[in-house]
Amino acid sequence: MTSLTTPHERALTLLFTELEGAAAEQSEAFLGTPGALAQRENENGTVYWVHRYSDATNRRHEIYLGKADDASVIARIAGLRERIEVTNATISRVRLLARAGFATVDRKAFYTLASLHNHGLFRAGALLIGSHAYGAILNSLGVKAVAYSTEDVDIARREALAVSGIPGFLDMLRATGIEFFEVPSLDHRIPASSFAERGGGRLRVDLLVPSKNDDYPTIAVPELKAHAKGLPYLAYLLGASQEVPVLSSHGAVMVRVPLPERYAIHKLIVSQLRTRTSKPEKDLKQAATLIEALAERFPGSIEDAAAAVPKSAGRHLERAVKALKQHLPESSLAAWEALGVVAQA
Repeated sequence: MTSLTTPHERALTLLFTELEGAAAEQSEAFLGTPGALAQRENENGTVYWVHRYSDATNRRHEIYLGKADDASVIARIAGLRERIEVTNATISRVRLLARAGFATVDRKAFYTLASLHNHGLFRAGALLIGSHAYGAILNSLGVKAVAYSTEDVDIARREALAVSGIPGFLDMLRATGIEFFEVPSLDHRIPASSFAERGGGRLRVDLLVPSKNDDYPTIAVPELKAHAKGLPYLAYLLGASQEVPVLSSHGAVMVRVPLPERYAIHKLIVSQLRTRTSKPEKDLKQAATLIEALAERFPGSIEDAAAAVPKSAGRHLERAVKALKQHLPESSLAAWEALGVVAQA
């Protein structure tokens, strides 16, 4: 079995770092194509500006911006033109990175994350988890691995977010132009915690919070006017995080994700909680990939992350390390050395 990851060329990692800096400075992302500015003239001869763009569902829009001779409009046009130029430059750079194997998300997932970013959720402590976070983490580590595919966007929060004056979670999702709806639970007495695209689309957004035990309760999230599904050991995953850019052929936007080592250890734990589904193999593969990359680049990080695992998860972690033999090459000596310390803990 060969190595699970391949380092990106230094020039590409530097380009990624530049994109990360640009995304960090971006206070608001477009919820559609950057589009173009144009002047129009009405029947009275008044000249005015419009912004033409396509939203997440490819519907065309033309937004009135104001009269061409209005000083405030002129200033607004200048700012908007700069944003369009910066975003177009970002898209060109992402295209280069995508061709080299950097992970990207599709159009609808990107604009969904962009809307949550614009409403300040990630800065307030919400995290992107799941496979989209995995791809962003790989990018931040400067490595590429076997491609993954997912239509799901998983958003989690550990505790109440310090946000106010924002619309409900469903309204934030709908701000993209995508017609999201609450997915009814099998038990009609339990509020929905998942949101899907109407009309047969495969896009799904799940809202998640930590469970206090091994149950999977539905828990109210008042600040988002929504409910979330509780997951065991999610508090551990959310306990340490970082901001990274999510890349798309439609731009780049900053999100918050778990630290790579916590993501890897958490994947090991949950792989032993879902043995009746097809996901354990996916969990183990992602864990193996990150552990291999981290052991080489950040020695000691895996051991530190394992030391913070709740005692009740110890038995799951021990079983997962044994199951990892099918996914982590024997030649990954640094990784197995780190896991040896974990297994003895």
